[in-house]
Amino acid sequence: MSTNIDFYYDFISPASYFAWMRLKELTEGTGANINYKPILLGGILKATGNTSPVTVPAKWEWIKTDFQRHADHYGIPYRFNPHFIFSTVNAMRGALWALSNGQIESYNQAMFSAAWAQGEDLSSPEALRAILTNAGFDPEQVADAMAQPQIKTALIEATDAAAKRGVFGAPTFFVNNEMFFGQDRMDWVKRALG
Repeated sequence: MSTNIDFYYDFISPASYFAWMRLKELTEGTGANINYKPILLGGILKATGNTSPVTVPAKWEWIKTDFQRHADHYGIPYRFNPHFIFSTVNAMRGALWALSNGQIESYNQAMFSAAWAQGEDLSSPEALRAILTNAGFDPEQVADAMAQPQIKTALIEATDAAAKRGVFGAPTFFVNNEMFFGQDRMDWVKRALG
């Protein structure tokens, strides 16, 4: 039985949100640990030559409908974010800070919910400050961390490392170095746990 799932994600991705919402449920009783791997999806797309579904109008219209189907099927609170496409650079830098400070669970909860249940603009400094405050974080402390050169570099390096590992989109999971892509492969992730 595996004890680790590497979970690569970006708050810009509704599919990452859906995966995150189901990940703990799928790992219950397995003894698996979730290794959160914040990345920049835009950097991954650029590094791998991949493109967003947004660039293919017919696919984008279909996927928006499919996201709603997914949310309805699994009972996940969801609304398509009216600010999409928004920047998640600062939010993802904050995720690295939260990861290093043992607060990644509550941070992910705050950011994913704000983006895909409440429709907040994560690229807005004011919105980020309000999200952090409402989640019990010190917004000044987190904003200071987001601006630190080492955090900026760490996010670039994490994204580059993900691309080198074979990640081409989000969400991506690794179980025993076997890769699974997409929120619609969660059952395969569970099976890989044994």
